[in-house]
Amino acid sequence: MKFSIVTISFNQAAYVEKAILSVLRQKDVELEYIVVDPGSTDGSRDIIMKYKDQINKIIFENDSGPANGLNKGFSYATGEIFGYLNSDDILEFGALKKVEHYFSTLSNIDILAGHCYIINQEDKIIHKSFSHKMTPLKYLRKHAILIQQSTFFKRKIFEKVGGFNDQNKIAWDGEIFFEMLKMRARLKIVNDYFSSFRIYSDSISGNEDYLEKLNKYYEKLRQINSYEDQNILINYFNYILHWLSQPTVLFLRLIDQLQHPKRII
Repeated sequence: MKFSIVTISFNQAAYVEKAILSVLRQKDVELEYIVVDPGSTDGSRDIIMKYKDQINKIIFENDSGPANGLNKGFSYATGEIFGYLNSDDILEFGALKKVEHYFSTLSNIDILAGHCYIINQEDKIIHKSFSHKMTPLKYLRKHAILIQQSTFFKRKIFEKVGGFNDQNKIAWDGEIFFEMLKMRARLKIVNDYFSSFRIYSDSISGNEDYLEKLNKYYEKLRQINSYEDQNILINYFNYILHWLSQPTVLFLRLIDQLQHPKRII
């Protein structure tokens, strides 16, 4: 089983080396690593080039945004299982070996998703975040997410949906999983931690106007898919049912809430 992992990077000199090393340190798996940088000016490219003998493909060319950069990276991919890691995040040690085991032992799955640690600029764990049982309807209701850094998918389902939407600048990861599930991709959530997701003021998810842009994205996606919002009581009832349908994740989430009451996401 061969993995193709893509990292997109733009002016992330402070973190990109940690991201690269977290991928390169994965052991006992067949790994193809592709790094895309559309034009960093902060020394990121020099850091990337330090590992040119270990990175299978380095792409230094302009792109129209993160989704376009990912599409470029995956256009060179030859693996069976795809995954991608942002240049400020970290793949946990041994993560790909675990993912390989799950894909080998769990039959008939197209997407595998685990959980992650939320870390700050100093690599300190702030709390944990969890992938949910996601369906297209639950995604439109904003009741479910998949942790992007901890989600891996088969090449064939990526090709079936035509890759990422180049025009999506805010939630390209959520949209591609949404489209995969609309095409009846088979999803499995496992209670394992595959990555660390870094949140800080300059990151996309940590930016102040991120939630506003995300809400506008959901509004547009609902219009495209002819989804009308439910009244508050029905929506809340469905939200409760969603959590009750996955008791293990609910338990983990409650424990983490007690340990880290000031959660970010």
